[in-house]
Amino acid sequence: MRRISSIIMLIIMMISSVFSNACKSFKKYTVTFNLNYIGASQVEPQLVKYGNIIEAPADPNRDGYKFIGWFKEAENADKWDFTKDKVTHDITLYAYWCLASDEPFALNTQHKDFSALLTPEAQESAYKYLINFLPSLNGDIQPYVGDPMPYYENGVFYIYYLKDGGNSYNHSVYLTTTTDFLHFAEVDEPVLEASRSGGQDEWIGTGSVVKVKEKYYFFYTGHTSDESYEYKEKIMLAVGDDPYHFKKVDGFQITPPDKLGQKRDFRDPQAYYDSNKDKIYMTITASKNGVACVLKYTINPELTSIKYNGILFSDSSETFWNLECSDCFKIGDKWYLTYSAQDDTLWYAMSDKRFGKYSEPVRLEGKLFYAAKHISDGKNNYMVGWARRGESLSSMQEISAWGGNLECQQLIQKNDGTLALAPVHTVKNAMNQRQKLLVDGAEISLKSANDYNYKEAFTAYERFMITGKFRFSGDGSFGLAFDYDGNKADYKLISIDPQSNCVRLSFNEGNSDITEIAANLEKNRDYTFTYIQEGSVGTFYIGGIAALTVRVYGVTGKPVSLFAQNNNVVFSDLREYTME
Repeated sequence: MRRISSIIMLIIMMISSVFSNACKSFKKYTVTFNLNYIGASQVEPQLVKYGNIIEAPADPNRDGYKFIGWFKEAENADKWDFTKDKVTHDITLYAYWCLASDEPFALNTQHKDFSALLTPEAQESAYKYLINFLPSLNGDIQPYVGDPMPYYENGVFYIYYLKDGGNSYNHSVYLTTTTDFLHFAEVDEPVLEASRSGGQDEWIGTGSVVKVKEKYYFFYTGHTSDESYEYKEKIMLAVGDDPYHFKKVDGFQITPPDKLGQKRDFRDPQAYYDSNKDKIYMTITASKNGVACVLKYTINPELTSIKYNGILFSDSSETFWNLECSDCFKIGDKWYLTYSAQDDTLWYAMSDKRFGKYSEPVRLEGKLFYAAKHISDGKNNYMVGWARRGESLSSMQEISAWGGNLECQQLIQKNDGTLALAPVHTVKNAMNQRQKLLVDGAEISLKSANDYNYKEAFTAYERFMITGKFRFSGDGSFGLAFDYDGNKADYKLISIDPQSNCVRLSFNEGNSDITEIAANLEKNRDYTFTYIQEGSVGTFYIGGIAALTVRVYGVTGKPVSLFAQNNNVVFSDLREYTME
């Protein structure tokens, strides 16, 4: 009898499989064509049956650019083959463009002269940061940005941040606003000041702003150094009628639940308002039994009911004691949880549900891009964090100080749901003044055995962008080399290292490692890269694959070389741009 039942079950499963596949063969999926630049017209989408190939549309036109092809990712990660690749789901293909060879050079471009500024300190004090915002000087003291808390409303990005130094008392919260990440309007007075008389919020820690109906709630961390207090950290609240002015609410507090078994590590509230359910959801970072975790809370809009819903996410695979500045957001049909880990990197995990089970975390950036949180204007997604600075600008061993410049990167969702970082489109578009290279032509071939082979190609202006392609056939490293003092032994390198599958920032010609991020690359394949630097802050991108924030002091006004070591590399389509 059991044997007959098993046979019947097997037949049912076979019929079900055949029926499912038959249904798929009749289903049609939408293929969308994204021209991949601001102001582009639309290309007619196609409906294609499951398992069929796509009919290639006519090549589009764009003034000043040459069309290269359609790719599976926005940053030119994998080209679509219209003769072989088949449709199995809804998909977006992205156009990739190369600048036309007759693109003119900028005429009469005025560049700031750094030749007399012989120290990193002198150069740093001469920079005028535009895209990597710094607070204004307080006398001779330079304050810095820590832990941005972005909020968006009606075309304006409100970026609250913990101000370190200057006129800021114990990391009080200050505000800068922008509409395009190119121009920032700084608010001089603190939006939320740490208590000068001591108490629970003697220091202010990271929080978030959420609009609930007509009120703005600013949930923040109150941190005390007074050991007589029962709780080292509590979640506190300020309320405002607009995004510029907040008043602290006496008596409001969220304390660590008894289940955590600790009262010291409890901070960084990130609040979200669900208008459909009329609830505030909140995540808080903490630890339980030495394991870093993110907690979930539910709060009613009247703030009379605060419910602890348990641990949303934990990471026991590393030695982190807190998953700082966590954020939870949705792009498309996927949910993402991001966080920064002490002296480590920006991570993310993925889920199909807001509070569902999240995947194993993956590093998204290196440790110099810290405390980044998500913000969206409804069309574009961004991560806003701070670029770490050095304790000593002349040090060739470390970039480890707390706080730095504000940094924003565009967040890209790939077709498989994974994330990548890219240059902010407004910043990239503003880098439109083409500069002559230090070499003839736009292609450089470098061959090297064990020694480094350098070729001066670009100039480190106060603000510049380098773009191009590379193809390699060996196992050694290659990339960009920054002249620090005329001595090659002191070069600062952004190295692409195929053997270690990473992109790395190192000083002293590769002998002092600073930061790195994973990048799995294949030999004999073309990759695009973009490098944008302002002042001493730079970010290196390999299209759709990796992003690495770097800090290179003392290099402005000097040549930037391409290099190869134990590898054969062809760099092509090389361009350098500055901003008007």
